[in-house]
Formats: sequence, C-alpha cells, structure tokens
Amino acid sequence: MLKGKTILLGVTGGIAAYKAAALASALVKQHAAVEVVMTENAAKFVTPLTFEQLTGRRVMVDTFDRNFTHQVEHISLAQRTDLVMIAPATANVCAKLAHGLADDMLTTTVLACRCPKLIAPAMNTNMYENPVTQDNLALLRRYGWEVIEPASGRLACGAEGKGKLPEPEDLMQHILAQIALPHDLSGKKVLVTAGPTQEALDPVRYLTNHSTGKMGYALAKMAMLRGAEVTLISGPTSLPFPPFVHVVKVVSAQDMFEAVTAHAPEADLIFKAAAVADYTPESYCDDKMKKKDGELSIPLKRTQDILAWLGQNRRPGQVLCGFSMETRDMEENSRAKLEKKHLDMICANNLKVPGAGFGVDTNVITLITPEKTLELPLQSKESAANAILDQALLLL
Repeated sequence: MLKGKTILLGVTGGIAAYKAAALASALVKQHAAVEVVMTENAAKFVTPLTFEQLTGRRVMVDTFDRNFTHQVEHISLAQRTDLVMIAPATANVCAKLAHGLADDMLTTTVLACRCPKLIAPAMNTNMYENPVTQDNLALLRRYGWEVIEPASGRLACGAEGKGKLPEPEDLMQHILAQIALPHDLSGKKVLVTAGPTQEALDPVRYLTNHSTGKMGYALAKMAMLRGAEVTLISGPTSLPFPPFVHVVKVVSAQDMFEAVTAHAPEADLIFKAAAVADYTPESYCDDKMKKKDGELSIPLKRTQDILAWLGQNRRPGQVLCGFSMETRDMEENSRAKLEKKHLDMICANNLKVPGAGFGVDTNVITLITPEKTLELPLQSKESAANAILDQALLLL
C-alpha cells in the first residue's frame, strides 16, 4: 500500500528504539522508501547499521556528516518525504519539536517538512503526565501533528502506567490511515453492516448462516483508509475490528435493525453487507429444549426488513447500496431487489462461482445500478471493496 511513498522515520533516545527497527522492516515490506534519521542518543540504543540493513539506505545522524554528497541533505530529504513518523519520541524531542528548536539532523529535517507528521511519545509515566509534556503535545497537535497515545503497562524503568510505545503494527495502521490511499471520502460518513446475525432458540441454540463478515469489514477498512468517518455495525464474527472505525456490536436481526435505524440518518453512504436472518423463532425458551422422540417443528416469524426500511426512509442525497448473494438467476433476482427496495446500487455474487463464496478472501462481484451492470473480475475482497467505493462515489 505504500509503494512510491517515502517515510521519514525519526528515532530518538529511548529503550523503545528497538521497536522502531521492526516498524522500519514492516514499512519496507509495504514497499515504502524508508529514510531513518536518528538522534545521537538513539544510536546508543540501536546502531544505525541495524536500520541500514533493514532499509537498504544510509542512516543519518550527524547534521555535518561530510560523507553526504549534498550540502543541504536535510532539505532534500524533507522535500521528498511523504510522511514523518517519530517513534519513539522522548520528552526532550517532543519539547524541541513543539517549540521549533532545530539543533540536530532530526529536528532540522523535520522542521523543513510540510507533509503529514505523526509522533509517538514513549517515556516514564510521570514524565508523560507532567503538565509541561502535556502542554508540548497540545502544541504539536495545534501545529498539525497527530500525537499517538502511548500504551499502558510495565515500563523499562519498572513502573506500571502509561508511556509504552505502541506495537509496530499499531504504528503502521496510523501511517496507512494517513497516506495509503487518496482521501477522496474525507468529510463523508459511511455506515457498513457486516457479518451474520444469531436468532436464539434457547440459551444453547440459535439459527444463523455462514457469513464471516469479511466483505463488510473490507469495505469499512477501505472507506477508513480513504478518509471517511466509518461506523461498522457487526454481527458476531471472529475478525479483528478494522482500526479507526466506530464499531457497534449486535447479535440478532432486531439488534441490527435498531442499530441501523439509529445511525442511518447521519450517513452519506450506506453499505448493507450483513447477512441478516429473514426469519427468527416465534418464541424463545428460557431453558434448554430437551431432546424428544419424533420430529421437531420450530415456528418462525419474519424479521424486520432493514434494507427495505432504509430505502423507504432515506434522506435526500444519501447513497444506499445493498448486497445480493444468489445461487441462480443472479442478475435478474438482484435487479428486482434493487428496484423493489429503492436502492442506488446492489453488489451481486453467485455462491456457486469459485472464489465468491463464504469465508474466502476473494470475491467475484457484479455491480448493478438502474442504468448499468458492471462485472468485476476475481480479486481480493479489499480490492473489490475499493471498486465498490469508486462506483458509490460516482453516485454520490
């Protein structure tokens, strides 16, 4: 996702500098060009050679290093940098950056950068909570920095509290959210439903379906990476929640209906990817139903039709996208659903097509609008999600 991007990774003198090496490696795996700039104190914790081996690039420490061919290397680097990440950031460096002090290679270079800047403070809890440090971080936020909250736990000094550098994978998510994709959905509110619902028969058993939620989760993640404010209403799944997404957990079809109707009025785009039960038991048994001789019949009643409600209650300018999984007559059935439920677009797939079923990481989708039909090739669910978002933007 970071191919063609240059990341300036600033490493300062804290024990958490070892985590920066793992972050550098992860960035390289995302095809980013990683330029590491270290303070002299950072080089006492992790050697520049470590980062040079991981990134394949010369590490900068000394502002006046004569081995650089360009006399103003820090300006050249600042001009080609797409994002700055300072991790870990000591209290000292936070203070210097907040007040525009530039007395080493790192602070001098960063002061010349005009790209997005992220900083991850890591220090003793008392140092972090000191009002002076908090004022400096507030200043950085005022100047446009994104300050990444430190994690809590046991610190290197032996204390317990807030001040740990977040894990490299968490830092990576902040970087991806900033520059992985163009923010063409910035300022838009996106509502996504995902996963199955569970309709309880008794305290032990329930009715459900094979949905894993992967398509809906991919939509929520891609919309977030494109700058949207995303709400994900999720039935029970085993998937990790997408980062920087507001998640509303539900279980039953009624739960899903209540959550959707509460959040839909604010949304600019709605993607109803959840596989909601069409029927639910007429009654719930408070005790486990015991096995008996003979057949068992379970009376069912219809659940609320969430998509139909959305189509009938949409506000002007809102884009509504449904999903249709079929086993035959896919386009005909999906187009009928599009018209009946007053949708702008429906994403249809055939369960019998290889790569388009439940639980896989790929999909084969046909996008249907009142005016056209667009067949997408077999691709990852994240790629399919981006294609869906592209078409939804045209409708918006």
